[in-house]
Amino acid sequence: MQCNPHLNPLPGQGEEDAQGQVRVETCVDTRVFNVVLVEPEIPPNTGNIGRLCLATGSTLHLVKLDYWQEVPVQLWETFEALQRAQPAGMRYFYLTTKSQRAYYKVRFRENDFLVFGRETKGLPEHLLVANADHCITIPMQRTRSLNLATAVAVILFEAVRQQQAF
Repeated sequence: MQCNPHLNPLPGQGEEDAQGQVRVETCVDTRVFNVVLVEPEIPPNTGNIGRLCLATGSTLHLVKLDYWQEVPVQLWETFEALQRAQPAGMRYFYLTTKSQRAYYKVRFRENDFLVFGRETKGLPEHLLVANADHCITIPMQRTRSLNLATAVAVILFEAVRQQQAF
């Protein structure tokens, strides 16, 4: 188990600290997957992905999000901050339409980070270039991309299937 403090918990949860902030500690089973959304823009997608994470026992990491203050998720100011907070040796897979490596050719492991970008632009180019060996794609025909929540579902449930997590 990994426990993390969160600000602004649901009403009735947590205790007020010296600065008047209400804090609560959330514990997460570290044997599950990690889904990372970098600057998500469409609230229904984030909501759907949050529900997928709940359904699979996975942790949702949100980078630069200005809503959902009441949901116990881990918020990060930058993707680099998220990475610095993790133990050495963690694996990250970057989802992009710019890769030729199909997601089903990856053997996912518990605690892997599955990194998705903005709905309109995808992940920043510098992340893709710096992590080319860990970029994967969902092969598709006649369209440039899938809805973000759908893409997360495809990858997350493949990772869960490989781990036989249910």
